[in-house]
Amino acid sequence: MKLSKLSWRNILLFLAIVGPGIITANVDNDAGGITTYAVAGAQFGYKFLWIFIPMTLALIVVQEMSARMGAVTGKGLADLIRENFGVRLTIFILIGLLIADVGNTVSEFAGVASSMEVFGVSKYITVPLGALLVWFLVVKGTYRRVERIFLIASAIFITYIFAGFLAHPNWGEVAKATFIPSFSTNSEYLAMFVGLVGTTIAPWMQFYIQSAIVEKGVTAKEYKFSRLDVIFGCFITDIVAVFIIVTTAATLHTAGVSINDAKDAAIALRPLAGQYASILFAFGLFNASIFAATILPLATAYYVCEALGFEAGVDKSFSEAPQFYTLYTIIIILGALIILIPNAPLVLIMLWSQVINGVLLPFVLVFMLVLINKKRIMGDYTNSKFFNGVAWSTTAVMVTLTLLLVVTSLWPNFLG
Repeated sequence: MKLSKLSWRNILLFLAIVGPGIITANVDNDAGGITTYAVAGAQFGYKFLWIFIPMTLALIVVQEMSARMGAVTGKGLADLIRENFGVRLTIFILIGLLIADVGNTVSEFAGVASSMEVFGVSKYITVPLGALLVWFLVVKGTYRRVERIFLIASAIFITYIFAGFLAHPNWGEVAKATFIPSFSTNSEYLAMFVGLVGTTIAPWMQFYIQSAIVEKGVTAKEYKFSRLDVIFGCFITDIVAVFIIVTTAATLHTAGVSINDAKDAAIALRPLAGQYASILFAFGLFNASIFAATILPLATAYYVCEALGFEAGVDKSFSEAPQFYTLYTIIIILGALIILIPNAPLVLIMLWSQVINGVLLPFVLVFMLVLINKKRIMGDYTNSKFFNGVAWSTTAVMVTLTLLLVVTSLWPNFLG
């Protein structure tokens, strides 16, 4: 009886704390990520499925550290960086992140436009309505309500799993490609490899999850449940990514159809996998884009206000946190307006956003590892030697591959 009561209590505590880990990881499957996975499947079939095993481990390691710091210190990552590394360095990082996040928000609204164009709806309707929706959700909501909606949005990613089954893949080939690594020195393969890994961890994710943990009020005592939230979220997001690759590999790659983005994939799926697979793919893109267009400006508003000492939080009113909500509003307006400008240089904007993220990632990851190993800050919750080994190795690999992503973005022929 006691064991049963304890189990139910633990389940209820987990359900009360669940949220930040699942939400942050799922936003990683945004318009840019879905496009990358779709093109990878269409171009290379199942060949890249194996990399999601080490990529999931890398995502868990980095996200877990951010969440742990938030629970133990009760402070956001920007706050800790400012206190321990100085204002100047913090401002440098914030400016870079702010520019990158505006560019990333533009790409999310591009995803909103593309997904609805599959159904024949103009971007001049969907983008303004989408911008108004994400603004109203945060500015007029509470943290609890916003988080529930975000969790529902995370659940909608299951549409890609359904699309994967509708594509009728060869499951034997899927299993083989997942558990038996294959590698090639072909320049196109290497470029896609770098692109896939480079989309896994973005600097904004570490700031957002830590701020969300703090605003939710998670403490060190409850952290074991947040850790489960992080692990579960990372597994789910990469399972979704695997199914996106499976869907396009089983249909477009098999048929020899080439695509440039996720919208092309949704349209091309119709004659190959049926109308329902096409609709599910397009709807998943719309959900992912709206979801990320909400979270990215929110993450930006969190860390800028934390670093500068302004009030921040969805539970606060506009009058209590005017800088927080003003910045959130400005980023959404900019992101939506740029999409509506005829002949806007969207590719250039997305390219430089990716480059800036790549440049900043090494700083953010190293700062995190230094902070989490300070007894003065973390007490008994510093990394173990084993975890430090995994974390530093993960950081080294992620930094190397992300810098390669930056180089290949600026010089496409770098890999040969």
